[in-house]
Amino acid sequence: MAAPGNAEQTQLQDMEEDEAGVEEREMESDEEEGMGVENSDDEEDESSEDEKENEAEIQRLEEQLSINAFDYNCHVDLIKLLKHEGELFRLRKARQKMSELFPLTEGPEIWLEYAQYSIGGMGSPGGIDKVRSIFERAVTAVGLHMTKGQTLWEAYREFENALLSTLQLERIHTLFRRQLAVPLMEMETTYAEYEEWSENGVPETVVHQYKKALQQMQKCKSYEEALLVAEPPKLAEYQAYIEFELKEGDPPRIQITFERALAENCLVPDMWTKYTTYLDRQLKIKDLVLSTHERAVRNCPWTMSLWKSYLLALERHGSDHHTVSDVFEKALNAGFIQATDYVEIWQAYLDYLRRRVDFSKGELHFLYSGRSSGLVLVFTLPSCVSAGFGESGDPSCVIMQIWARIEARHCKNMQKARELWDSIMTKGNAKYANMWLEYYNLERAYGDTAHCRKALHRAVQCSSDYPEHACEVLLTFERVEGTLEDWDTAVQKTETRLNRVNEQRAKAAERGATQVRQEEERVEQRRKAKADKKSQKKVQKGRAGEKRKAGRDDDQDEWNKDSAPKRNAPPGYKPGGGTKKPQQEAGLPPRNQNDEKPELRDDTSSVFISNLAYTMEEPEAKLKALFETCGPIKQIRPVFSNKGSFKGYCYLQFESLVSVSEALKLDRREVEGRPMFVSPCVDKSKNPDFKVFKYNTSLEKHKIFISGLPFSITKEQLEEMCKNHGSVREVRLVTYRSGKPKGLAYVEFADEAQASQAVLKLDGMDVEGCKISVAISNPPRRSMMDKPGSSRPAADMMSRQVYGARGKGRTQLSLLPRSLHRQTAPVGKVENGTAAERATASTAPNAAGESRSLSNADFAKMLLNK
Repeated sequence: MAAPGNAEQTQLQDMEEDEAGVEEREMESDEEEGMGVENSDDEEDESSEDEKENEAEIQRLEEQLSINAFDYNCHVDLIKLLKHEGELFRLRKARQKMSELFPLTEGPEIWLEYAQYSIGGMGSPGGIDKVRSIFERAVTAVGLHMTKGQTLWEAYREFENALLSTLQLERIHTLFRRQLAVPLMEMETTYAEYEEWSENGVPETVVHQYKKALQQMQKCKSYEEALLVAEPPKLAEYQAYIEFELKEGDPPRIQITFERALAENCLVPDMWTKYTTYLDRQLKIKDLVLSTHERAVRNCPWTMSLWKSYLLALERHGSDHHTVSDVFEKALNAGFIQATDYVEIWQAYLDYLRRRVDFSKGELHFLYSGRSSGLVLVFTLPSCVSAGFGESGDPSCVIMQIWARIEARHCKNMQKARELWDSIMTKGNAKYANMWLEYYNLERAYGDTAHCRKALHRAVQCSSDYPEHACEVLLTFERVEGTLEDWDTAVQKTETRLNRVNEQRAKAAERGATQVRQEEERVEQRRKAKADKKSQKKVQKGRAGEKRKAGRDDDQDEWNKDSAPKRNAPPGYKPGGGTKKPQQEAGLPPRNQNDEKPELRDDTSSVFISNLAYTMEEPEAKLKALFETCGPIKQIRPVFSNKGSFKGYCYLQFESLVSVSEALKLDRREVEGRPMFVSPCVDKSKNPDFKVFKYNTSLEKHKIFISGLPFSITKEQLEEMCKNHGSVREVRLVTYRSGKPKGLAYVEFADEAQASQAVLKLDGMDVEGCKISVAISNPPRRSMMDKPGSSRPAADMMSRQVYGARGKGRTQLSLLPRSLHRQTAPVGKVENGTAAERATASTAPNAAGESRSLSNADFAKMLLNK
């Protein structure tokens, strides 16, 4: 099966351009009919300003295309802008340029439209034959399409049936037989239709071909069903289908499967590479191979390997030099990103030129692209290209190495080869031993002994990466070629060089060790300074706590003294009795009655509310008004400090468990300028693994992450900006705890394809003077310290588990130094060989469950380890 040629593709493009021309004329007519009464002066001025801005943008796009003609998005933007401005002539010209660079996607739908379009010319001379030839090319190109090929066959039969002649009846018989020999979906229906249509029944040969095609269709049915349920571009499904067809080994089916895959993945270079490699190695049909290579580089012009394969295919099939040169010039203008790509494409072209020259006949000069002639010029050009990339263009001077070998091998010009190698060494390659050995091998093959010895002596003197290797090669060379005097000179020079190298390496190692030691000392100093600072803070904190306690005791004594009754004590009165407690708590904020009754609390029907403003007045009343829509409220417990100020969080308990889910929907609701956090009320001591963070922390292909947004943007504005690229499900602006925006947002779309399209269109867009970045949502993994419930150190959590949620009381202070505390963690959780493990082992309880008493030696060992 042969793919459609260039003439056929041109006809398809002409049909599209004719339809585009009709659309343009209709648009122009609509614009003329829609013109109304003259606008005001202000509207005219505004319209003229818009026209000037659009014209400036058009000129910018055209200038950018003149620099890089393969910028696909720039072509699309230019066509849209010209269509909006009504520039029909320039619009047609822009479409023509784009169609020359980017081919149409060939599929059954386009072929069917083209065939139906050609039926309109049946009345012209030779029109029927022309339509029939188009149908033949169509079934040849896409007739094997398992799901859509049947429609094309049916259209062909309907065309022949409409002619109603004896000859056409025979043609319809032939079409039925050809179609039934092709594995297509729903081919049983076609067979039943043929049985009903044919007066003499179905021939045995046709039945045999039909059964064979039906068996093949059953093998492919699973792959076709996978394609039907998959979402575009279905790359993985097509790759599996192609592997199956390659194992089956039917060339027409392999080709149609590749064509179907490329219709939906035309911008995937690997797919084109696999297709062209198959054609180059298996089919080897010139027209098919070259046309496919051309389509590949037009769809993926940025891929150097496709251009390289195209040049090799042109040479392999005997294309003329002018064609190969034109393709090479297009490759240079494709806009490769890496300098190595230019070096490789130049190398491929130079290999082609070298193979064209017959050096035995003295053909050292040939025409090159009309620029000039001569082998020297050809090898000088890539150096100019790589020079544009600096030292990274061709650091190893691969092109110049090839040039030097050709001068030495084919041109018999060792003087020129030596000049080229001198130039290579001056470009920073003299320090590499392998470069000197390459030069030595060239002299060994085409030069003389004197120049070989000179190259090796220079290698020993200049190479700094592997001088031992250069010294070994020099000594080996003198063993074979040199005299005793040459041997002594070589030994002396190699020993001197190696001694100097060893000294330099020892000094470098010493400097490295000194730097490591200095860094360790700096780390130790920082650690000591940090420990001293921490101990000073603890001392200051302890003194401040003692002062606060003494002040509270004095205030309490003064209060008791002032509030004591001014009369004699009644009989039986005892100081410190039960009447003192209410006086001590007179200065504290009033408590809720339910706070004294923990048995009335129910965490399952409660929520925890946080991130409220500290300045909120009457939080209980405001929160009750806010949450009473969720259900009956049993109690609200706002938390206050010792001074009576609100701490920004509270507990709210409902009458029913159903109300909790409704309250959680109010999470992130803005209250007095801050987002209010609402979460389930869970005892972390009983549920340490409870996770409050409700957003996903893994890759979400249907959601995009936007950064760099202006702080003034609203949720509605962002949704309006994104809905042009798909169905938006949710928009979430990320804010600080204070409610101020971070300039970040998450937007969820209906599917992955819409999210990918939004990334392509929105990334780099300018929004209110800010350039935004858009990517698929893939939040970083949260560390253990970032997870809810894990923000406290392990020691803190351990102490809470031992002493309760309020920590160790003042009466529970331990008088044992911290350095002598026993490790309460299991030994298995401590790193092997650490001081902590040894200390734990030394103080482990005995078999009876009682801890062993420690001696003075044990205490000394602990202090030294600490």
